[in-house]
Amino acid sequence: MSPPETTPNEPPGAGPESQLPSVLARVLAFVSIFIGAAAGGLIGYAFAELGGFVGAAKGVVTFASVLVGAGGVAVVAVLTLRAFGEWDTIRAENQRARPRTPGRS
Repeated sequence: MSPPETTPNEPPGAGPESQLPSVLARVLAFVSIFIGAAAGGLIGYAFAELGGFVGAAKGVVTFASVLVGAGGVAVVAVLTLRAFGEWDTIRAENQRARPRTPGRS
């Protein structure tokens, strides 16, 4: 495997920056998926109780609601984390493009 190619103006080891959001943002997204699953499960259980489902049918409705709740929150979490990554990239590009003048910060 050959080493990554660099341009003459680029220091060795300088590659593309990571677009990963912070660890805190990823942990909060992970926890929010579990909260969404729990909320979906509670709603599904209440729906099964009101619908008169018994036995395995009540469990199937509750489990399906858990999956729908977790899936919905997961989609929103992924989109939010991608937006964080793009926002950081755009902000870094704007700071690189803006020339710094002496005496101003």
